[in-house]
Amino acid sequence: MTIQPLSSPRREISVTEIIEPAYDRVKRMLFKPFDFTKWIVIGFCAWLAGLGESGGGGSFGGNHGFNNQNNNAQPAEQFRHFYHQASDYVLANLGWLIPVVIFVVLVLLAIWLLVLWLSSRGKFMFLHCVVEDKAEVEAPWHKFAGAANSLFRFRLAVCLAGMVLMLPLLVFMAVDIIRMVLQGEPDLGGVMLAVGLGLALFFVSIVFALIHKFTVDFVVPIMFLRNGTCAAAWREFWGLLAANPGQFALYILFQIVLGLAIGVIVLLAIVVTCCIACCLMMLPFVGTVLLLPVLIFKRAYPLYYLAQYGPQYDVFPQPAASPMGSAQAPPPMGV
Repeated sequence: MTIQPLSSPRREISVTEIIEPAYDRVKRMLFKPFDFTKWIVIGFCAWLAGLGESGGGGSFGGNHGFNNQNNNAQPAEQFRHFYHQASDYVLANLGWLIPVVIFVVLVLLAIWLLVLWLSSRGKFMFLHCVVEDKAEVEAPWHKFAGAANSLFRFRLAVCLAGMVLMLPLLVFMAVDIIRMVLQGEPDLGGVMLAVGLGLALFFVSIVFALIHKFTVDFVVPIMFLRNGTCAAAWREFWGLLAANPGQFALYILFQIVLGLAIGVIVLLAIVVTCCIACCLMMLPFVGTVLLLPVLIFKRAYPLYYLAQYGPQYDVFPQPAASPMGSAQAPPPMGV
């Protein structure tokens, strides 16, 4: 049976008081005592949970795609030259380009689906490790298989919806900009169209970013508690969100502040280690293991926040009452 969210929290909801219990959980899990094997196992679960979401890679500069005679040309002239060359090449080689493109797209699609499915499993595995303070892989892999598959289907549907909404905006904006570049000068109508499409794209991106944020931070823990579907957990969370819009807006704003603070700390670590830490963080899995304290904090913080809305949202195991019945119930923060 679905537990209805509280329309009015019993206690004041805070975004700052829960920093300390989240930090304490990091210390208890990783440093009291330090266990290298536990660190690696939990790091693997965290790495699996973050598959496909971490940024990486770099940009390659230079004008290597142009001949020497075009090096001194204006960027617009260079682009027009490249555009016409590329168009002629594509039209002349459609016979083999089309099947190659289809094959590459299918391979990339299969890899993307696999990554999305694995990360859905990983989110429950990492959550299990943080909640139970255990370094386990096999147990949560099997225990939350149904919930993870439901999360995968929901995330797939959201991604497809995002593509349907965002790809046309991107295409129309790109066509508009290319048209103005090819004609040699911008026009007011084209600029206004590009700006409007850009604002629409930004707004849609914010909406889907919030859906992803709320799903990971709150819907997954509700699924963890109820062992239900993602749709049911979203319905329950939506009631909580609708009853407390200002509180969750403050949560999102404070998450931005926390992200900036964590970024500064990571940047200082990179500077102190003469960029050695940066090189290691760019390595798959190694970077996740190095950043595990940060990742555990970021996973624990929304759990303590959610627990403030009532004991029915507290994912952390509660200590058993004393035999004499004199022990008081712990606060809904799980600490």
